[in-house]
Amino acid sequence: MVPFETVEIDEMVTACSGSGGALGHPRVFLNLAPAGQVECPYCSRLFVNRAAARPGAGEEGYSGVATPGAHGADAARDEDRPPPRQSPA
Repeated sequence: MVPFETVEIDEMVTACSGSGGALGHPRVFLNLAPAGQVECPYCSRLFVNRAAARPGAGEEGYSGVATPGAHGADAARDEDRPPPRQSPA
């Protein structure tokens, strides 16, 4: 499907609400990583990161942008946490 509109942005996460006010769609947050672009599932707008769209950026389709985890870079990984306690049955 041909994108309805292409929007160039500087971020790797964006939100789309259809830009139609009451005629738009529910607001959805879209992650552009790892390809540097994403299409809105509602309105087919294509969001493209300007840095990832430059020629030669991400030779194999990967932009090289790391996204932090939900709890920050210093948060413990699952394998660093102790196993959960078992309650007596």
